[in-house]
Amino acid sequence: MGQPVNRYWGYLAERLFVDDIEAANSPIQSFSNNGRLPQGGDIKYKDLNEDGRIDYLDQTFIGYPTVPEIVYGFGLSSGYKGFDLSAFFQGQARVSFFVDPQRVSPFIQSPDPYIYGNTQVIKEFADDHWTEANQNTYATYPRLGVSRNVIENNLQNSTWWLRNGAFLRIKSLELGYTIPANFTKRAWISNARIYLNGLNLFTWSAFKTWDPEQGGNGFAYPIQKVFNIGININL
Repeated sequence: MGQPVNRYWGYLAERLFVDDIEAANSPIQSFSNNGRLPQGGDIKYKDLNEDGRIDYLDQTFIGYPTVPEIVYGFGLSSGYKGFDLSAFFQGQARVSFFVDPQRVSPFIQSPDPYIYGNTQVIKEFADDHWTEANQNTYATYPRLGVSRNVIENNLQNSTWWLRNGAFLRIKSLELGYTIPANFTKRAWISNARIYLNGLNLFTWSAFKTWDPEQGGNGFAYPIQKVFNIGININL
């Protein structure tokens, strides 16, 4: 009640369990069908109702809506002595997305039927994940597992995977030069303009792992940078 549309529920992630002993002495959080309990390196969730158990009653609204509340764009153009420059910026704000651990977790089968085999390893996760040798309770990725059942605890919708989806992008940028008329007239051309433009050139965002417009699936086909060069001629 009283919440924006497309605002999601989830658990409040405190950090990772430092080891198996801490996990065993914390409120019970079992999300898998086989009753597997969390271990060191798994995500530790907050017991909101303090009943000694982590379940759906401990979920709450988290983040902004997953559909941006603000979408905007603006442009500029200028010219000087035959040169012209134009740019268009695109952005969105007050929006969150969840990294989808089912699609980006290393070594587990993606839920998408068109993807065969295990998912690939994202460098950021490979470089900073919890291990026995690196018991960092704020590592980028929890402990690794070879199947969904092993890491079911870490696949839950939570603030651990919540990201800021706001960004500002240079959607298009074009630089042109109109050849002076005293040159073009010699070739019986009334007007000639050379231009160079680019699309999706740069994005400012707090999220750096992949393009934030891809949302939670880092293995989705990325937005492409496109460059063009050409000439417009009017006879």
